[in-house]
This record gives sequence, structure tokens and C-alpha cells, in this order.
Amino acid sequence: MEMVIIRRSGLAKSRPPMKIVFQNRPWDLHVCSGYTLFVVVVLITLGVGNLAALLLVLFIPGYALVAALFPGNKGVGWVERIALSIGLSMAVVPLIGILLNFTSGGIRFVPMLAAIALFILLLLVVAYSRRLSLPPLDRLAGSFELTLPNWRQYSIIEKLLTIATVIGVIVAGGISSYVIFYARPADRFTEFYVLCSDGTADPTCYPTRLNVSEAATVIVGVVSHETMATNYSVRVDFVSAQVVHNSTCSCNQTVEVNRTTQAWFNITLGRDQNWSRLYSFSISRIGLWKIQFLLFASEDFRTAYREVHTFLRVT
Repeated sequence: MEMVIIRRSGLAKSRPPMKIVFQNRPWDLHVCSGYTLFVVVVLITLGVGNLAALLLVLFIPGYALVAALFPGNKGVGWVERIALSIGLSMAVVPLIGILLNFTSGGIRFVPMLAAIALFILLLLVVAYSRRLSLPPLDRLAGSFELTLPNWRQYSIIEKLLTIATVIGVIVAGGISSYVIFYARPADRFTEFYVLCSDGTADPTCYPTRLNVSEAATVIVGVVSHETMATNYSVRVDFVSAQVVHNSTCSCNQTVEVNRTTQAWFNITLGRDQNWSRLYSFSISRIGLWKIQFLLFASEDFRTAYREVHTFLRVT
């Protein structure tokens, strides 16, 4: 019995590429809106940025703007549309940050994320309405084929350049996403306060009238929210004041007559650390006095970092 072996010659047929076509329905706008909502939910849940937000910063805002401005398939080709999307995204996102800086929310993670998402979704609604108002044949059309590149057709140099370009885009996008969504500068400020002796801040409980040499007590406190350990100095001044009439403005003004430093406190606080102490004082001369509490930071005594004062009359 003779066995016959039949070998197939030639190359095996490759799978046909996956093809995505849209025109009658704006699938690109649906994808952009779905991606935006999904990424916003993920980022808010995690509380930090990641590479999933790359297109949300570098492409989608500009694409939504271009889609709203050019809903048809004439005037702007796909190459120009993609280039404009990237360029406009890089211009729009910093502009949103600048506008947020003038609001109470400031440039923070959630407000910035919400502002970008709101900007995108509003433009997508406009783009959707404008595109559907056109006849189907005049609407923006797109056709994408998803195929893996045939590396055998490329030279070694072309392969290296392709790999380097992909790595560069990923690194640049990752850095941009990190800076915008994660590497937010920490808030830095210092609280400086003077409370009543019972620890409240009721304006009626501060001493406003004392007899000569009568003692009064307040609480002086400092809370540091600076990014590093800070040296503070608290200075207490007694300022003798007079009320004089200013004929220029036809008003009464309080002017300083003399100043005497009564106490110094030197403290060092790390981030989120606090210091407070009771401070008792008395005044042996009648008149109007301003009790001024000055806070100096980092041993810079040229200008007070914070200042709190109260007026009282000694009789």
C-alpha cells in the first residue's frame, strides 16, 4: 500500500482586517462621550490620575471642539482634524485651568476633572446636533481598519524609530497626565489666631475695657500647614493710640502714638502641627490701646506673616 502525502504550498491566508465605518450614525461622538464618562468615574473613584486619562487631556477636548465646528465631511480632512484635535486640546486644557484659578474651587483634582468633562460633553451635544442636521451623505464619515503591522516589511532602522516614537508618546502622555491630575502642589498656609480665655471666638468675649493694671487673658495659637518644618516667632506689642479728626476726609482716624514690645515666643512646627498658650497681660496707663499679635515665619522679621489685633480702653 502506497501512502501519498499531499503538502499545501503557498502562504496561509491572513485574517481580513476589522473595518469600522460610520456616517449615518455619529459613532465617534458616542465613543468620545462614553470614554469621557467612564474615565471621570474611574478617576473620581481612585482619587488620582493615571494613563487612562491620557486622551481626556490630549485629544478628546480638541476633537469635540473640531467636531462642533466642522460637522460635515468637507473643509477639514482627517489628517487636519486629528492635528487640530491635539493642538486645540493642548490649548484648551491649560485655559480651563487658568479660569478655574479665579474660582473658589481653584486648580484642584475634582474641579479640573469636572470642568474638562463638562466642556467635552457640552461640545459633543453641539456636534451631535449639528451633524444630524445635515443630510446623511454630507455628514462626517470615517473608516478604520484595525490590522497588525507586518514587521517583515520594515527595516531595522524603521522598527527602532517606530518603537522609539511609541515609547516617547507614552512617556510624554504619562508625564502630562501625572502633572495635571496627580502632581498637584500641596496647599501651604499658616493659621494664626487669638481666642477668648474660654477658647471661643465670640467677639463679645474679648477684653474691650479694663481698669488700670487689671489682668486680661487670651489664647494665642498657631497651626502650620506648610510643606516643611517652619520656625515661627510670635511678638506681642502694646500700641498706644489716639483718635484724631482728619479734615481732609472729614473723618476720625486712629493713629499710633508709641509702641512697646511686651513678649516674644519662638516655636518650630512641622506640617499640620499646632501650638497654643494662654497669654495674660495688664496695662498700667489709661487711654486707648491696640494689643497687636504679630507672627513671623522662617526668621524673617522684616514683614509680619500674619497679624491679629484687638482694641481696648483702659480707665
